[in-house]
Amino acid sequence: MAKRDYYEILGVSRTCSEKELKIAFRRLAKKYHPDANPDDPEAERKFKEIAEAYEVLKDPQKRAAYDRYGHAAFENGGGGAGPFGGGGFGPDFGATMSDIFEEMFGDFMGGRRGRSQASRGADLRYNLEITLSEAYFGKTATIKVPTAVVCEECEGTGASAGSHPRTCPTCRGHGTVRATSGFFTVERTCPSCHGQGQVISDPCGTCGGAGRVARERTLQVKIPAGVEDGTRIRLAGEGEAGLRGGPAGDLYIFLSIRPHEFFQRDGADLFCRVPISMVTAALGGEIEVPTIEGKKARVAIPEGTQSGRQFRLKGLGMPVLNSSRKGDMYIQVDVETPVNLTPRQKELLREFEQEAKDNSPQSEGFFAKARKFWESLSE
Repeated sequence: MAKRDYYEILGVSRTCSEKELKIAFRRLAKKYHPDANPDDPEAERKFKEIAEAYEVLKDPQKRAAYDRYGHAAFENGGGGAGPFGGGGFGPDFGATMSDIFEEMFGDFMGGRRGRSQASRGADLRYNLEITLSEAYFGKTATIKVPTAVVCEECEGTGASAGSHPRTCPTCRGHGTVRATSGFFTVERTCPSCHGQGQVISDPCGTCGGAGRVARERTLQVKIPAGVEDGTRIRLAGEGEAGLRGGPAGDLYIFLSIRPHEFFQRDGADLFCRVPISMVTAALGGEIEVPTIEGKKARVAIPEGTQSGRQFRLKGLGMPVLNSSRKGDMYIQVDVETPVNLTPRQKELLREFEQEAKDNSPQSEGFFAKARKFWESLSE
């Protein structure tokens, strides 16, 4: 039975482009794939026929020979055997099918594996501690990062001067080797090139063929005003250099903010506990408190201020990241009980207590309620 014309099998014209050829093949291959047509010998036959036609027409040289000699270009003997006589599709058909599967599904899997593949460098993490004041003002920090950089001797190729990496003869640059049985293909990493697709016969003496060497890099990191504890800053391409010229990874700076002696932070707001004397709380007065900027702020304390009362200082908190706004500062006063009293001071306090009337409404109210509570229990 005479073979059908390859162009006719794929349903394309003889002047079709490579793109049109591939589109036609993919459409037909998916339609007649054995997995989509189980127990259908006719679909299996057509699938093989389609694969055979595409294997020839996708190769410019084979296509040119087929256009000139027809099927005779690939037959043993008969018709004087064309320039590709003896090739056939017998023992190598399994490998051919594997290549075709890669043609079909390579784009969906991120392209062909291996084949001059260079590994991306690892991402790095650097922990950086700053003060609350530095978080307020922002700063440019200088850090030293141990990492892997491109080898200057071989410029990242991994090969010594005058030599170059060559395509791995085992996997032919794919980075994987396959064993085919029927329509099932088992694929594993190439043992010769370890998935790189290339081998180096004369490795660089400086990096040993890796294309990179260990170094400590000094980098400048810009920390914006208003950053919070746990902020992550990404420096693209500042991680480890890739193997054999591969792209570099990224560097991630993780910020932590050292506790401050005066302030506790809640978002953009700052809180400061300030102890005041009993006299200031009772008579009122004015106190000076520090601000995160290193300046002083005056706070008026009214008469009769109780412990725990808060005073808000608008706009004296932390900057809001990527904004012109600022949070507020809250002063919480704690009334301090006098200690280390002299005999005279104790005497004065006793005199005050004897004359005091309605000076401590909260304590008097509490104990009045307590007395009523006890009386109710005894009834």
